[in-house]
Amino acid sequence: MKLISKSLAETAAIAEQFVEALQASEQAVVVALDGDLGSGKTAFSQAIGEALGVRDPIQSPTFLIEKIYELHRQPWKHLVHIDAYRLEREGELLSLGWKEIISKPENLILVEWAEKVRNILPESAIHIVFNHVDETTREIEISAA
Repeated sequence: MKLISKSLAETAAIAEQFVEALQASEQAVVVALDGDLGSGKTAFSQAIGEALGVRDPIQSPTFLIEKIYELHRQPWKHLVHIDAYRLEREGELLSLGWKEIISKPENLILVEWAEKVRNILPESAIHIVFNHVDETTREIEISAA
């Protein structure tokens, strides 16, 4: 499904609708976010956090690699936000406990720069590609596994 966002507010509305449609499963729900710098991955992640009631500011964890937010009254207990931009090998994410993180159904995981770790994403991952159309317009393509 391809969607067009012409503002941050529209991106937030798309993210909120996306979250409402998500369902918990027997393992973590993994959302793979791809796109160039400035294409909307972090804005989308922030909007998902807001929709789930995260009160802390959500910033791309580029230098931390991973940030975990507690969730309340959700099908998930944790929003795990991962930024793979600085990773040179998929093994670096594995060394951070990736297999354990994705095995827990209480985790909703957002992976920015997912193309860098594509081979270790679960087959069930939902893929979202962000394309920069112009200064304010983004194309958001969502595809389920």
